[in-house]
Amino acid sequence: MPSLTEQFHELHRSGCFVSPNPWNIGSAILLAQLGFKALATTSSGFAWSIGRRDNHITLDESLGHLRAMSASVDVPVSADFEGGFATAPDDVARNVTLAAKTGIAGLSIEDSTDDASQPLFDFTLAVERIQAARRALDAEGSGVLLTARSEGFVAGRPDLRETIRRLTAYAECGADCLFAPGIRSMGDITTIVKAVAPKPVNVLVGSDFTTLAALTDAGVRRISVGGALARAAWAGFLRAAKEIAEHGTFSGLVTATPSAELEAAFAGD
Repeated sequence: MPSLTEQFHELHRSGCFVSPNPWNIGSAILLAQLGFKALATTSSGFAWSIGRRDNHITLDESLGHLRAMSASVDVPVSADFEGGFATAPDDVARNVTLAAKTGIAGLSIEDSTDDASQPLFDFTLAVERIQAARRALDAEGSGVLLTARSEGFVAGRPDLRETIRRLTAYAECGADCLFAPGIRSMGDITTIVKAVAPKPVNVLVGSDFTTLAALTDAGVRRISVGGALARAAWAGFLRAAKEIAEHGTFSGLVTATPSAELEAAFAGD
């Protein structure tokens, strides 16, 4: 039977698949039971689950989370590895090597800096960071799939030309999959797919602006939802909790998933 990394690579070769984003072991198990062929972690969803803001978890916390998530299901898990928890290419490479040993089948490296005055890494440095990640994964040898992300559309620099410049450079230096979160225009998505072809493209869907069928027709290979499923879960929790706190009523609990259903879902774990 092919390894999980081999299965993950195979999923990117044709068609289009959804790789939803669980934020803890329970949500990962339920998504796998629903039949999704691969999953991806969410840095924001995980951070919120431990009471942090996105991009405020440590490298060790991330590695522990990746070990737990990849061990919890029998499908490939790709890691939202943020910016590699480092700036210098050599440090990114070291951390990528550590991540690749957690059992994941893929990981992504992004080019955002978390600095509002300069939200993206300098182009040359950004490319060098992807090159370093590529070398690290090749040396590690487990076949972990490398996704390179350009964050301009979520970091305050929504420039399609610059995004394509970066994605094509990342593709040329060895990224297996390309990803520009925040892009919602089908025209822009199609332009990116064509620009980096034949490399596969991941699209983030955090609302109902498109469909699986439409993205498949556009040539997209992979769809993720980022922190959206976590936000949906928090929405239900907050709606019910606020009703109790503000009105002293409990109607929001009526739509809760029955205990028996959850007990049955987790019976084998």
